[in-house]
Amino acid sequence: MMKEREHYGLGTAISMIVGISIGSGIFFKADEILIATGGSVWLGVLVFVIGALCVIFGSITLSQLASRSSMRGGVVSYYEEFVSPKAANAFGWFQLFVYFPTITAVVSWVSGIYTISLFGLPSSLELQTALGFMYMTFFFTMNYFSYKSGGRFQNITTIIKMIPLIGIGLLGLFWTQSAPALPEGVMLVERSNVGWGWLGALAPVAFSFDGWIVSTTITQEVREHKRTMPFALTLGPLIVLAVYLAFFLGLIAIVGVEFILSAGDQAIGQVGQSIFGLYGERILLSFVLIAILGVVNGISLGYIRLPHTLASKNMMPMSNKIVQLDEKKGLSPYSALTAYLLTVFWLMMHYVTQRWDILAGGDISEIAIVFSYVLYIVLYVKVLQLKKEKVIKSWFLGIAAPILGTIGSLVILLGGWFSNPVYMPIFIGFSAVVCVLGYLYSIQTTKATLKEG
Repeated sequence: MMKEREHYGLGTAISMIVGISIGSGIFFKADEILIATGGSVWLGVLVFVIGALCVIFGSITLSQLASRSSMRGGVVSYYEEFVSPKAANAFGWFQLFVYFPTITAVVSWVSGIYTISLFGLPSSLELQTALGFMYMTFFFTMNYFSYKSGGRFQNITTIIKMIPLIGIGLLGLFWTQSAPALPEGVMLVERSNVGWGWLGALAPVAFSFDGWIVSTTITQEVREHKRTMPFALTLGPLIVLAVYLAFFLGLIAIVGVEFILSAGDQAIGQVGQSIFGLYGERILLSFVLIAILGVVNGISLGYIRLPHTLASKNMMPMSNKIVQLDEKKGLSPYSALTAYLLTVFWLMMHYVTQRWDILAGGDISEIAIVFSYVLYIVLYVKVLQLKKEKVIKSWFLGIAAPILGTIGSLVILLGGWFSNPVYMPIFIGFSAVVCVLGYLYSIQTTKATLKEG
């Protein structure tokens, strides 16, 4: 039985990690990272390395739970099996009501930004949001009515998004032209000493690396997973790090630090113009937009299934209805609708935070990702307990990795605090309240079940 399930090899495991982690973040977060470091290239490189280490030690640690889990469903199942069903309910609510919808909303909005840049449309937050809403609606609809179309689109965009990242990195090695002039109306921003403010760059870096957690869900299907997955979960993030550093340094080599600090997201378009000439901006932006739409598709593809997963465990209201599947599609229409409506809500909230600059240049998804790293600490501690109980034999896997993973999570939390000291505590508090409500809901359903029994 187990032999039939273990059908993935090392190559598949690594490609899944790389494919999930390399998403849209690097395209529109590179400028934020450089701005947070005050234009310091070496500090930018440092935060990328820190981000990679956080992922490596965190993923290796969680692979120890994944390889011992008898349940499927990723991190929610690890909480359910190794911590408690109530804790799983709390984490599941955070993923359902905060984590997935905020990321989906922000990436959809970013697709609107690059559509405007590509077609030279008048730029406004309203148009960006409206286009993001249209893209989001399209991909939710497509993934519900045709899972094959969603899968094909995902495969194509995974290949396409690597072309500009690797291409810009390679061209940067041989670039000799001087930096371009700033676009008309853009004021020059020079390098500055930001002190410890560079830690704020860890929030956008965490966004850029986010997605690695999904790779742990295939652990039980990988041949010799106890040896293969720790290796894959080490090599995979290192490949992502190499690609990101190549793109980051290539971007700087082609347009210069000051241009990126001053022009922000416009820098990627200028790179295309510098490389390909008059139509180069549109050529490169086409690649970037397709890559970002691939991320919107991938997230929506997974998210429409999450309410059903929680409902199957009776972890949310109206579980009896949401758990019902459309036999032809193999999906729950109520699950897809729940995910869609929650994303629409957070897209509106994102609009509000951007319109009045509530998050000081950041966005709601960064805070959700930072909080998710805090929740991983609970699982890291559980791995330490398994080592103490001698379930895990290796000192590195049972002690070093979870301790370093915990330190990494705390560093990312500190970075998030630096990036937005006013609203980060408020949003983290809100996320914590959502977790508490999920925990209390589990207690209530348990009592109701006992009474019925």
